[in-house]
Amino acid sequence: EELTPHQARIAGLVAEGATNREVAARMLISTRTVDHHMRNIFAKLGVRSRVELAKLMH
Repeated sequence: EELTPHQARIAGLVAEGATNREVAARMLISTRTVDHHMRNIFAKLGVRSRVELAKLMH
């Protein structure tokens, strides 16, 4: 399943090393929203960690 453009931006920032709080501040959304998107991103991509996500994104 493909990521939405919003999810892809969040995943890209996280893959670059940004924390959920940093992603929220950059995108002007709440950390809870980032948490929600991260759960969906992990499920869609079949990854279990930020490290796996970073490897997949690069």
